[in-house]
Amino acid sequence: MTAIIWLIIMAVLIVIELATLGLTTIWFAAGALAACIAAVLDLAFWIQVLLFIVVSLVLLISTRPLAMRYLNARTSKTNVDSLIGKSAKVTKTIDNIQAQGQVMVNGMEWTARSEDDDAVIPEGTVVTIRRISGVKLIVTEKKEGVEDE
Repeated sequence: MTAIIWLIIMAVLIVIELATLGLTTIWFAAGALAACIAAVLDLAFWIQVLLFIVVSLVLLISTRPLAMRYLNARTSKTNVDSLIGKSAKVTKTIDNIQAQGQVMVNGMEWTARSEDDDAVIPEGTVVTIRRISGVKLIVTEKKEGVEDE
């Protein structure tokens, strides 16, 4: 009867993992499988619980960081994040004191501000996007001969 309970626990944990995809409960499902095997071998209940805890924690600690690194390596930057380091052309003079400025990047107009509050960047200048603050691109004037990052 305990083996069936461990199988039910394992199934519930797998369903939770499939619903959340957080790579947390899957390790506990493996621990429940180890406890189920111990129950089939008719080992004491405390051994089953101990196996569940030990196997779950060992798998969680040893394999989750590797799995997360593998999964995170396959993610890509969002559209906005991919703009950082790119070049843009100033379409309206950037003047932080006057709270004005626009740039064109990837065919889209963005509000822009200079990284240096005292700098005025004239229309037609090529700039490099340094960061994004809210809906504004923070830019610096591109130096001659410097490539995009």
